[in-house]
Amino acid sequence: MPAGESLFPADQAAFTSGERLMHDMVRPAEEAAQLLEQYCDRLPEMLNWLSQFGKDPEGGVTRLLYSVSWLEAQEALRQWMEQEGLEADFDQTGNLAGRLRGTDPSLPAVAAGSHIDTVVNGGRYDGALGVAAAALALSYLSKVYGPPKRTLIALSLCEEEGSRFPVTYWGSGSIAGLRSWEADGHHADMDGIALLDAAKRCGFGPDSSYNAPFLELQAYIELHIEQGFVLEKTGLQAGIVSAIVGQYRYEIQLQGEANHAGTTPMQWRKDAMAAAGRMIALTREAALREGDPLVATVGSLHASPGLSNVVAGSVVFTVDIRHPDDAVLQRFADELLQRFAHMADTEGVRFAAVERLRAAAVPMHDRIMRELERICRKRGLASRVMPSGAGHDAQMLSAICPTGMIFVPSRHGISHNPGEYTEPEALKNGFKILADVLYQFGYGSVDL
Repeated sequence: MPAGESLFPADQAAFTSGERLMHDMVRPAEEAAQLLEQYCDRLPEMLNWLSQFGKDPEGGVTRLLYSVSWLEAQEALRQWMEQEGLEADFDQTGNLAGRLRGTDPSLPAVAAGSHIDTVVNGGRYDGALGVAAAALALSYLSKVYGPPKRTLIALSLCEEEGSRFPVTYWGSGSIAGLRSWEADGHHADMDGIALLDAAKRCGFGPDSSYNAPFLELQAYIELHIEQGFVLEKTGLQAGIVSAIVGQYRYEIQLQGEANHAGTTPMQWRKDAMAAAGRMIALTREAALREGDPLVATVGSLHASPGLSNVVAGSVVFTVDIRHPDDAVLQRFADELLQRFAHMADTEGVRFAAVERLRAAAVPMHDRIMRELERICRKRGLASRVMPSGAGHDAQMLSAICPTGMIFVPSRHGISHNPGEYTEPEALKNGFKILADVLYQFGYGSVDL
């Protein structure tokens, strides 16, 4: 995009009378472009500011749901939003919404955001980028264009990771009606504190003065670091997420016969570890044959009795399989388990596959994807359409509205780690894409 050119019609007079009234605060294009660059510079500063809440001595960030550091961060964000002219309020779960109120209350709102909770000793970008960018984008749009037609919302969702309680997507799931106090409030952390009790200690919960988690949304957009290295390795500046992958997770249980490692002939063994080794190797080989974007991972293995001089009598290992197409995922999983069963027979061990997780793929909305692609082309940003191999709040909110996601590169693909890092230029690109699409929804003609 040539210097000074904008996706926004800040210097155009071709508005209807109603639009002219709404845009009477519009700044000249040159001033708007300067402000945009200033807000881009504020983004890494805001991420650094947020990283101080829950800062670990090891260099990372730990902000677990309903902890002191999490509550301090949410409250600091609420105050920041109000100082920037947004209407900010919590709901009963602790989700924070900063509203840039629209002039037409009949139009459902469009939201952008992510989460500020982290894993233990995590990074400063995962989740926080989407929150900070959304809040800054609304502040920028307000200062340049005044009130939008459609209300825009910056969301700081209270939890996504599930690091403290065995409940993931608690914040977005509550808004979508997929999580509830009744079903999930009893889940306890490692200290035996129930989720509901922890929420009450922070002033939240179903008996608090806050409203129930509910939003009527036209769309939800989430800016996020890739948490992988595809963009970095391909030299691309942005990823347009096509779908959040479906995921199957199995616990494979093998029962053989423990016996002396020195006196049991190889051909007469019922070696659970030998069977597991063949299955683990097959998992990798089959995934490579299937090709991208399918991935399959054996991440945990336990052998019993686990002694160097005893043939393993039993082995339990996990298999995690992901793909953005449910049909491909199902076919691959079925074929893999069938071959596992055959291998177990040839090794003389009993085989069982216990399904621990089945999550369907969640496609992003085609109209939002096309708009994001158009914005990238307009800004001269090299992008690709790609699946997300990790879960995100967008998959929960897709139950109530169209959703879209923007990825920016992660250095070396590192995430959930103090080494998590995205270059300032990449942050700037992501911010501009997000601000552009929010402008189109709030002030322009984009509708769904």
